[in-house]
Amino acid sequence: MLFWWDPTYILLLPALILSIYASMKVRSTFAYYSEIPNSRRLTGREAAEIILRSIGLDNVRIEPIPGTLTDHYDPTTKVLRLSEPVYSEPSVAALGVAAHEIGHAIQHATGYYALALRSSLVPVANIGTNLAFPLFFLGFIFGSSSLMNIGILAFSLAVLFYLITLPVEINASKRAQEVLLSLGLVTQREAEGVKKVLNAAALTYLAAALTALLNLLRLILLANMRRRD
Repeated sequence: MLFWWDPTYILLLPALILSIYASMKVRSTFAYYSEIPNSRRLTGREAAEIILRSIGLDNVRIEPIPGTLTDHYDPTTKVLRLSEPVYSEPSVAALGVAAHEIGHAIQHATGYYALALRSSLVPVANIGTNLAFPLFFLGFIFGSSSLMNIGILAFSLAVLFYLITLPVEINASKRAQEVLLSLGLVTQREAEGVKKVLNAAALTYLAAALTALLNLLRLILLANMRRRD
């Protein structure tokens, strides 16, 4: 049986469907609320400056970054990078995305345990992702249970990273919605729009975690099938 045509690929179908839906959902929701101006006429950059000042994180820099939905907070340099539609547009979507990334800055500043754990897993998760499949399939081809087990263990570290990412992102979104309302930067109606944008983004992280889990299950099934050959 050739592993690239094996029937276990059917396991990945739910994750593929969710990934496609999540990608379409986040882009359509972001595009819709990018066309709706917020009542304060604040750009993502301006809102970010207000929020950062209010919580005492004046040491966090704000920079524009090319692209769409490329926004992120870099804890190593304490830089908040906002994509052009977020950085310069006064939309409801811009407020939500900017506040979400500030949520990560708050997590970093307060030592949020899940963020710290995820950050510590980045190096091993990268190694696991890069080595897992080559090691596993070498073991599969040559019938080496040891290599297959090492590949499975390596990929498990990547799966753990994706699973920990979920609560980190959900927590950042919760912080974003709370700070926007507490500072009066959004109305209740606008807060609903922010929630929809951030919920759509959360779907992409859920899809990534599901894909990783099902890939891990697939590797385990393939290893068991190979051992029975």
